Amino acid sequence: MTADRWPAPPARRWTAERRVRERRWLEALHAQQHDPGKLAPDPLQLVVPFAAPADREVVGLVAASLAYGNVTAMLPAIRRVLAVLGPAPAATLDGLTDADLHAALAGFRYRVTTGERVAGLLAAVRRVRSTHGSLEAAMAARDDGGPTIVGGLSGLVGTLRAASPAPLDHLLPDPAGGSACKRPALWLRWLVRHDAIDPGGWTGTDPARLLMPIDTHVFQTARRRRWTRRRTVNLATAMEITARLRELEPADPLRWDFAITRPGIRGRRDDAPPAPPPSSGAASRIAWPGVRSDGSATRTG
Repeated sequence: MTADRWPAPPARRWTAERRVRERRWLEALHAQQHDPGKLAPDPLQLVVPFAAPADREVVGLVAASLAYGNVTAMLPAIRRVLAVLGPAPAATLDGLTDADLHAALAGFRYRVTTGERVAGLLAAVRRVRSTHGSLEAAMAARDDGGPTIVGGLSGLVGTLRAASPAPLDHLLPDPAGGSACKRPALWLRWLVRHDAIDPGGWTGTDPARLLMPIDTHVFQTARRRRWTRRRTVNLATAMEITARLRELEPADPLRWDFAITRPGIRGRRDDAPPAPPPSSGAASRIAWPGVRSDGSATRTG
């Protein structure tokens, strides 16, 4: 799929005054929330301990792919899978056969995800890394060169799905089908950005091209602050919100993602972001799925 097939960003740019206002609000939130001490509970905490990029991309893909549902159930499920790979995940995976993976994950189930599907994902990762050297290289091989990494992500998803002995449609959503691809976008953020929160590891992917991971907390904020007026989360919504944030920080539009999600994920009233200004209309009357009226989370999407 070529770059011109992806949803277009908003045609109307913000005024200079609006950009100053939004950036000021986001920077205040960043100063308050962008703190490694606030990482838990987050699947990223299971990725950070691995120093080698090869290990990070493998562990990160497992963690991000299972990053749905309640975080208290999610983390043990991720740990169960990572236990199969041990302290050197990439090297261990290289030495495992499909049969080994299937046997090691027999009986595993996390919500709709079975051990068979996770074994298929890991088998696909092993094959693709063997062919391309890394998942980053595999993505680059299918990249369409567009303003975002969406085309490359779609190509990588297609490559992994084709290499898997089991269906991966839920574990690895494809933006070509219109999905916002929150979990793959989150994985890319972890691997491409490098700061106090995101460990990085990939060197050939430009952070400016990342796609904003749209979970419940980001979508709530985006609607309240009118970065989007869309009522459903899909690829067009993710592209629109990303484009808005790129207006504020062209080189790093995901700079504020972690900070935006912290208060809701941590469920802390005393950990709340600066309040958005009062607004009228439908955006202020929405009952957000999984979010209480005080902004804390009932689940993690």
